[in-house]
Amino acid sequence: MPRLVAFNQVTLDGYFCGADGDIGWAHKSPQDAQWNAFVAENAAGRGRLVFGRVTYELMASFWPTPAATASLPLLARQMNERPKVVFSRSLDKASVEASWNNTRLVRADLAAEVRKMKNEPGEDMAILGSGSIVAQLAGQGLIDEFQIVVNPIVLGRGRTLFDGSAQKLSLRLIKTRVFDNGNVLLCYEPTA
Repeated sequence: MPRLVAFNQVTLDGYFCGADGDIGWAHKSPQDAQWNAFVAENAAGRGRLVFGRVTYELMASFWPTPAATASLPLLARQMNERPKVVFSRSLDKASVEASWNNTRLVRADLAAEVRKMKNEPGEDMAILGSGSIVAQLAGQGLIDEFQIVVNPIVLGRGRTLFDGSAQKLSLRLIKTRVFDNGNVLLCYEPTA
């Protein structure tokens, strides 16, 4: 049975994105061979990628492009080949299927669909970004692991990763890793 892992980056002051939704700060870390290898290794899985509409549109506007292939060929190939699921009530099926290969649009109940996917055979699934999806699924106890990268930057204002979460979520730290560029990976699993 596949696990569901949420991978996100936050700022030192706890923001998932800037007040205007900007996440460009997450891609401006100084070059670091360890960090680059970690990112490539993390993307090398073959399980489904899970997105909300906003993150999906951002990813679909970059990964299937010649610019992505030219600048990050291995990572682009991995991102483009993996199966993807986007949860949205506003996107239409034809545009989703045309914008990024191996993508399926789901309009059904988020928690019910994720429960169904977790009961199907396959490799672990990953949520990349998609803060509202993370908050909703965390509240339902459907995320098995949270991989949070703290970036050494302060935004001063923005949106936290668990905005909209209506309940307390207790987590247990299971792994840490410090990178030369100052990023710190913190891996947690729910305690209950």
